[in-house]
Amino acid sequence: MGYRDNNRLERIADIQDLTMKHKTNGSTQEWIYANIINPTYKISRGTYYRYLATPAKLMLKRQNPKADAKAEADKKQLKIF
Repeated sequence: MGYRDNNRLERIADIQDLTMKHKTNGSTQEWIYANIINPTYKISRGTYYRYLATPAKLMLKRQNPKADAKAEADKKQLKIF
């Protein structure tokens, strides 16, 4: 079984979501890094920008194609109650 870095990709996706949430309020990426990301995640500025450039959600989706198929099948399953 190969190595899957799901935890890292989920952390990257969380950081990207936080950045997008605060950017819609008009904050800059520098302010977001200094006041929100760095105190919480303790990563460097270079790592932060590398995380922003990583397509984490797409990579997570590609790593777990069976999970998507199972979720789709669960949606189609008829429910008794």
